[in-house]
Amino acid sequence: MALLQISEPGQTPNPHERRIAVGIDLGTTHSLVAAVKSGVAECLPDEQGRVILPSVVRYLPDNKRQIGYEALQHIATDSVNTIASVKRLMGRGLSDIANREKLPYKFDASQSGMVSVVTAGGAKSPVEISADILATLRYRAEDTFNDDLFGAVITVPAYFDDAQRQATKDAAQLAGINVLRLINEPTAAAIAYGLDNAAEGVYAIYDLGGGTFDISILRLTQGVFEVIATGGDSALGGDDFDRALADIMTQKSGYVPQTSNEQAALLHAARRCKEALSATNKLAPQAIYTPATGQKSIDILPFEISREEFVAATQNLTNKTLTAVKKALRDAKLNKDDIKGVVMVGGSTRMPHIQQAVADLFGKAPLTNVNPDEVVALGAAIQANQLAGNGTGGAGDLLLLDVIPLSLGIETMGGLVERIVPRNQTIPTAMAQDFTTYKDGQTALALHVVQGERDLVADCRSLARFELRGIPPMVAGAAKIRVTFTIDADGLLNVAAKELVSGVESQITVKPSYGLSDDQIASMLKDSFNTAQQDMQSRALIEARVDADRMVLATRTALEADGALLTASESAEIESQITALLAAKGSADAAVVEAATKSLANATEAFAAQRMNSGIAKALAGKNIETI
Repeated sequence: MALLQISEPGQTPNPHERRIAVGIDLGTTHSLVAAVKSGVAECLPDEQGRVILPSVVRYLPDNKRQIGYEALQHIATDSVNTIASVKRLMGRGLSDIANREKLPYKFDASQSGMVSVVTAGGAKSPVEISADILATLRYRAEDTFNDDLFGAVITVPAYFDDAQRQATKDAAQLAGINVLRLINEPTAAAIAYGLDNAAEGVYAIYDLGGGTFDISILRLTQGVFEVIATGGDSALGGDDFDRALADIMTQKSGYVPQTSNEQAALLHAARRCKEALSATNKLAPQAIYTPATGQKSIDILPFEISREEFVAATQNLTNKTLTAVKKALRDAKLNKDDIKGVVMVGGSTRMPHIQQAVADLFGKAPLTNVNPDEVVALGAAIQANQLAGNGTGGAGDLLLLDVIPLSLGIETMGGLVERIVPRNQTIPTAMAQDFTTYKDGQTALALHVVQGERDLVADCRSLARFELRGIPPMVAGAAKIRVTFTIDADGLLNVAAKELVSGVESQITVKPSYGLSDDQIASMLKDSFNTAQQDMQSRALIEARVDADRMVLATRTALEADGALLTASESAEIESQITALLAAKGSADAAVVEAATKSLANATEAFAAQRMNSGIAKALAGKNIETI
């Protein structure tokens, strides 16, 4: 009798084989790679035993480059060619980058779409720079296991938009990495924390990294990680605290950096001061050193810095994170007492005043029994191990239910937005809605995909446009067009449209060249609350005007076909009502337009009855009752 080899779905048939899958935290300041070894997730070290890789790349002539610690040594001596914090440039155009005049890099202004940095090794996009970092981590993993990498789960900020997520996926592909999934950083942290501590309940994940801030509210229940709400700012992080401290140093000392290298050295010194102020209340006069040589690049600055001064100078940054936390709680329909614990993620959460601000807001001390630098990579590794089919690895029945940060919809008549997928909707998901044609004989339909919380297209962000052609000619309203939005587990969007009668269909995968600016994301949510009443009024007026146009069009079509059924006075009355409705359309009051539309409808009731009787009479002409 022949034997069948049986394995669990998605798992290798050979129980002694395992696929090499890793979790990668591609961070603004530093990056890590982790994997599940002997059932336990751990970060993988380099040859020197260091698990952290600085997210810094230095480009040299002849296609040479230095990555990580080697590049970090030149950040203050060759700042133009040494790129740090590239994560902030992912999926961004030149106009999207705040304070770019303070950055030491030379940007290629001739490029449209995503920004490009000019270096000694040529123009480099953020995707290429990130790919070099990812490739280094890939080689580290393959050297550790002495085997090829099957795939990786890569983490992204929860508030990364479509363009930033797609850019991250492109960078991984360029680095030769098979992306098993993109998952949100707070979700990855919750996986690592929840599994290690057997935690259940509702938790807040406060993630303040080098360049991004995320807040996610998650419910952990028997291995199910459900994201209830998310928020944050993908251009707020430890780098901003460094710049605030550098401003204090220049104000108190009078020292102003003259070159890009001096500016980079000042920021490097500010970061060291920030880290030192986490352990002491006051720092003595500071010297600024060149990282490469250890030599003083400028004289000792004759001033002292206290923690209180630093806290005061960065209070606005701290408040921005707390505002996002409160908004996420409102979205989740929870209050602070419903939160069982707050998990702190990201190296910037080591600042004492950040921990204190979070404790004051929630009324409880945050959870700090996890390494804030490693927890994201560890959670990603657990998810990667499961997706590769390597057994449980501590993640038995792990199920992730993530969400999208902003609503998605399409433009309808009058420039209105019809939301199809609401924000904080669990992904992956597919949601559909039916629409119809506006005019008789319409054979094509233009679809405009938008993102945002406002009711008018002009107030939202355009994502993509495509057309549905080949619709059979029908009377207005007869066609039935189903528009389906499909969002995959990586948060990437596909839109399809299908005319249900004929089966004609069209679709597009939304891949914008670069996405929403952080100010746009924040203002979209803010505006949706502040202008809700105004939006409702605008929407009602536009809908009333669209209904008026349809009523006038239908009436004129009927008059052209059967106007002979009316007397001169009846015809004049209907024309008078049409004129009155067209005049009412100019009103800013939806009720006025609706009343005029109703008046025309009433005036044409008798005409509609006459048309029906005439149609029946024509249909019955020459026939007897027996035939019928």
